[in-house]
Formats: sequence, structure tokens, C-alpha cells
Amino acid sequence: MINKVLHIINGDSLTEQVEELGLPGEIVVWRELLCEGPCDKDVGSPKFIEQREKFLKEAYDISAENYKERFVSQLKRLKAAKDYDHVVLWFEFDLFCHINMLAAISFYLEHKPQVPFYLVCSKRLKGENEFLPLSSLSEKNLLNHFKHKIELKKEDLEIASLVWELYCGSDPMKLKKQIKKTSNFEYLSSCIRAHIERFPNSRTGINSLEKNVLKLVENQHITSNNQLLGYALQYQGYYGYSDSQMERVLNKLSIFYTIENERLILTQNGLDALEKKKNFYRELMNDEYYGGAKIYDFLYDSDSHKVLKL
Repeated sequence: MINKVLHIINGDSLTEQVEELGLPGEIVVWRELLCEGPCDKDVGSPKFIEQREKFLKEAYDISAENYKERFVSQLKRLKAAKDYDHVVLWFEFDLFCHINMLAAISFYLEHKPQVPFYLVCSKRLKGENEFLPLSSLSEKNLLNHFKHKIELKKEDLEIASLVWELYCGSDPMKLKKQIKKTSNFEYLSSCIRAHIERFPNSRTGINSLEKNVLKLVENQHITSNNQLLGYALQYQGYYGYSDSQMERVLNKLSIFYTIENERLILTQNGLDALEKKKNFYRELMNDEYYGGAKIYDFLYDSDSHKVLKL
């Protein structure tokens, strides 16, 4: 008897690649960017949907109709799926994918009977030359990753549910404590650390990702905003931001750089921020959220690696 499989896949691009593998089973596509904006822990609840629709409309001009068609419809398919005996999660190593993955696990455990879970995630496998995201792998190597999928234990799923609940909570200081937990999620600790460093630095008001962008302007010969976008996407580390997300970051940082003699250079504000001579917290402050935490209600102390509540 052939086992029936439910595949939960992050995004359309990876879904197309997985479909080409011809694997048996049903596919649910997870189309969200829960690493930004407010999130209620009860995925798919009226409060959750209302929060997400409002944020996505304001930040990315995504209509409520589009959101329901592309994401809520998939939640309904996931809730209705039945008669399968294990779940395979296809999610990358970065913060973008991991927050989505935690939400998917939480939603499943809330609505479906318990079955074995497996994870297909980026890592360098034997016989492969370099570390690449799943979306960049050849068909042969992607299938190799599937064959080496990681079985998730009960303790792993409990950690995933807890981290999702804490991410949706109002106190990121509690989430930081999860960095030291060991699990079969190889990159979870790195993603939590990357998330914590997204809060404004206590001395400069810019976060770790924003600082890295300014260092690119300082150290690279960049001639346009489009080229800066390419650099920022390539060297963003564990964040996994898309083009549109990174464009928002660059727009926010526009007071820190300008173009002169066909090259992007730092303004005095940019130099002061990198040299920690001035705090730009008030200039950058907004009302946005990461999960359940209002971003500018907290500061990240890079010396102690602690999150401080204002």
C-alpha cells in the first residue's frame, strides 16, 4: 500500500520545482510573509486575517480579495485534507521561511490529527559541492534532499508551537531564551537570533539588517538603488527577504545615503549611524509590528545581546 503524503511548501517557485519531481501526495502552498507585520497566534482566525489584511494592504498594496484567494484558500485546503499518513514540510533555512513554517505547524496541530512530520530544508548533503537554498537546487539535488528529509520528533513540534506562540506574544525577551534550545530544526536558533537583532539598536536606532545595508553603501562601488537592492538581497544572511520587502528597508534608509558622481555614498547621517555617534530612533520610529511585538517598544543591546523594553 502506498503511503499518502501531504506536502506543505513555502511559495509558488519551490512548489513548481517539487511538482516536477513527480512525488505522490497532495500539495498545499504556503503564501505568506509572517516575519513582518502583526500576527495572532491562532492562524486563520478572524483576528489573524483582519490583522494580516490590514498590514499587507498598507505595506504592499495586497487586497483582501487577493489575500483570501492566495492564502486563506490554502488554509481551508489544509484543514480539509484527510486520509494521509504523514506530512512533509518544504521550507528554507532563513527567517522568512522559518516563521511561516512555525505558523504552518501550529495551524496543523490545532486542526488535524497527529501524524509523523518530516522536514526538507536547505543544507549541504554528501556529494553536493555547495550550500544552496532549495529553490536553487537542480532536480537531482532537490530529490536528494527529499530522500534525506529529517523526521521531526514530538519535542520538535512542541518547540515549534512554543516559538510561534512567543513570536506572536508581546515580549521578545521571552523568545530570546529559546535560542539555546536544541532540536532537529538546524537553523531555528540562528533565525531567532536574526529576528532579535531586527529590533532597533540601543545606541544607533538602526537594526542589524539596516546596518549591513549602510556598510554595503560604504564598502562597495554601487551606482544605483537597483544595484544596492541586488547587493542587499545577496548579502542579507538569515533574513530571506524578498525584493519588495528589501525595497521597504531601502526606502526607510533613504536619509542615510545619496548619489554623488554616479555613486551611492553615505550622508553625514549614515556616517554617524555607522560610527555610533548619533541615535536615529526617533527619526525611524513607526507603529509596525514583528509578530506580537511593536517594533519600537524594544531596543537591542548589541553588547549584552539583550532585548530591552522601553
